[in-house]
Amino acid sequence: MISSLNHITLATQDLDRAIEFYRDVLGASLAAKWQAGAYVELGDIWICLELSKQVSAREDDSHIAFSCASDDFENTAAHIRAHARIWKENKSEGASVYFLDPDGHKFELHDGSLASRLAHYRANPENGVTVFPTAE
Repeated sequence: MISSLNHITLATQDLDRAIEFYRDVLGASLAAKWQAGAYVELGDIWICLELSKQVSAREDDSHIAFSCASDDFENTAAHIRAHARIWKENKSEGASVYFLDPDGHKFELHDGSLASRLAHYRANPENGVTVFPTAE
């Protein structure tokens, strides 16, 4: 049975540019680097940046969402807004900023959790959303 996320691999056309973005904009630590890739860490998240001749941007809403401490959300979001392209405005529960990395990978910084999202839907039933009993 799956217990957690192990790592995320993202293609990049410019490894140094990607490392700079993840380190300087998102605060990642560089763990390893080689000719065609690198490992960076964001908290407990391990990301592999893999050099590729082509990176295909998704046209749908698929994205990876990150968290940060609630009391640091506004500062972190402002820093990201100043250094990354925004691809979507937030329309859901909780504060979010939706941004792109230099290769067009879609991300979200979200101030909330599954528990806060479910509490929102319990308090504000919306368009057929069914909240199931959980082990909270």
